[in-house]
Amino acid sequence: MNTTSSGKSVSIVVPTRNEVENIRSLVEQIVAVGVPFQEIIFVDDNSNDGTREVIVSLAKTNPVRLFEQDASEPGLAAAIMAGARAATGDLLVVMDADLSHPPERIGELLAPVLSGKADLVIGSRYVPGGSTPGWPIWRTILSRVGSAFAYPLTGVRDSMCGFFAIERQRLIQIAPPTVGFKIAFETIVRGKPSLRVLEIPIAFRNRAHGRSKMSFGVAFHFFLRWLAAVFQRAFRRT
Repeated sequence: MNTTSSGKSVSIVVPTRNEVENIRSLVEQIVAVGVPFQEIIFVDDNSNDGTREVIVSLAKTNPVRLFEQDASEPGLAAAIMAGARAATGDLLVVMDADLSHPPERIGELLAPVLSGKADLVIGSRYVPGGSTPGWPIWRTILSRVGSAFAYPLTGVRDSMCGFFAIERQRLIQIAPPTVGFKIAFETIVRGKPSLRVLEIPIAFRNRAHGRSKMSFGVAFHFFLRWLAAVFQRAFRRT
């Protein structure tokens, strides 16, 4: 069975870059949860550590697809949008490959979208019940500051998180900029005020293998995107 009780199909989009130690475990955990899904699409950004080979191997026994990211459109947001366009499901779940996002919460992400209560559901670290166990203090501060800057534009506590569910056509229709890093933030800013957003608490685990993609450079790039959103909002008001 690959559709939900409502008859809608689900595609899970996972951007990857050098995540060979995490891919197999991620697929096993998603399958073990038992939430019906049609496919897992891995959008790979030129991995050279064997990530692609593991994905191809898993595709022999699992509903897994490998999609190679266009080198002319690099970055996390571009990978997610490429996966959205390649997907065949009615709904999308977007998550990281590093095992930081809990697959056991996929059903709770999808439920409000399926019931029509929300258009976008985010797995949030910063609503009651959410947490970031094992994070170093510098990353906690960086993430909190970024979320605080984003809140006036989004009304969402954790628009920085990359674990969310949305209708595929709605995401494609909103068409958030692919030059960004935090696509949920971009989607909310562009989709407001009609986009209904709901947050559910998650425990965002620290990665056990591989290197984090978060850096001060990424934070600075978000700050530039935030400034652009502020100016665009002010321009619309005038």
